[in-house]
Amino acid sequence: MGGSGDLDAQLRAAMFAHLARVSAAHPDGVPSDVINSFRFADAPMRLIVQPGIRKPAQLDAALTIRTTWTPPGAAAPYADEVGPDGSLRYKWRGTDPNHPDNRALREAMRRQAPLAYFYPVARGVYQAIYPVYLVDEDQSAHEFGVDLGQYPNDEDDSAETPLDRRYTRRLTLQRLHQVLFRPKVLRAYESRCALCRLRHAPLLDAAHILPDHHPHGEPVVPNGLAMCKIHHAAYDADIIGIRPDRVVEVRQDILTEIDGPMLRHGLQEMHGAKMFLPRSGRDHPDPERLEERYVQFRAA
Repeated sequence: MGGSGDLDAQLRAAMFAHLARVSAAHPDGVPSDVINSFRFADAPMRLIVQPGIRKPAQLDAALTIRTTWTPPGAAAPYADEVGPDGSLRYKWRGTDPNHPDNRALREAMRRQAPLAYFYPVARGVYQAIYPVYLVDEDQSAHEFGVDLGQYPNDEDDSAETPLDRRYTRRLTLQRLHQVLFRPKVLRAYESRCALCRLRHAPLLDAAHILPDHHPHGEPVVPNGLAMCKIHHAAYDADIIGIRPDRVVEVRQDILTEIDGPMLRHGLQEMHGAKMFLPRSGRDHPDPERLEERYVQFRAA
């Protein structure tokens, strides 16, 4: 038993290290073939499989789960969604509680084993979210509850009130949205800075137009802008602003400042430029959010 447990722990640790490497190299989402390039004990091991629950033969508990990509406007084959209590729900394989995949999920929940969750940002492209834990099962709804992050401590959980649990579940959902925000924004902008068109994804951020704490600061693409790290910092510092018509302005004192080539080419020459827009209109920055943020810039 001890050897089996050691193997399980070693495999999961190796998988998480692999996912950390490939996620850093693909901040706009990792292609499935890159995820499946994982090797353990010098042997290849696929992490993404059909239909979505992966339990290698040498393990008793599930290792990874995956949500199927659904094109915009199409019906999802599996309703991996948010439950009435605000938690993330992951559907069984079919409706048989004794299906091997469902037993593997149940065993992962019993052991409190950390899994990797692959959430699609495009067809064949995923955001790897890890570690995640299966924390409860609703057999009548054929689904498990998923928590993103540390497994709840039994002692702490016993002291929680229903309000505490609802708040914790809401935080789980918020974390999911935040994790998906960057790859979705970078993919919408074709992994280029909306201002200078820099195409190196590791040097790009997903900037919020309105911040997290704002009532309309949701982590959604219309509230996001793909920006290189220099322009993101300048935007947050109100050195540059973007008008509702998507034209860039540079603060007046910066325009008249004399410094090196970075200031001249990186900031001053942005003044009056039209920002780069996503191909899809549904991903364009929201003009009302831009206007509110621009008012803040003008007041700075």
